[in-house]
Amino acid sequence: MLVLTRRANESILIGDDITVTILGVTPGGVRVGIDAPQDKRINRAEIVLAVSDENQGAVQSSNDDDAENALRSALGRIAGSD
Repeated sequence: MLVLTRRANESILIGDDITVTILGVTPGGVRVGIDAPQDKRINRAEIVLAVSDENQGAVQSSNDDDAENALRSALGRIAGSD
């Protein structure tokens, strides 16, 4: 990880086509502006992690439902054969 010190209105260049500019610094945080081509995805990390966690939970829930339904079906066949 590269760590740099920047002040308001100073920028960092990433490659030839991405500019990160510090817009302001307050006690509550840092405002950052990012100028990048439209084909570059820019997301807040905490949002990406939250969506990923939700997706994993949905997959797990779906798998749990499938397993439960398979078990119920199997038990129904066993009960029906008596």
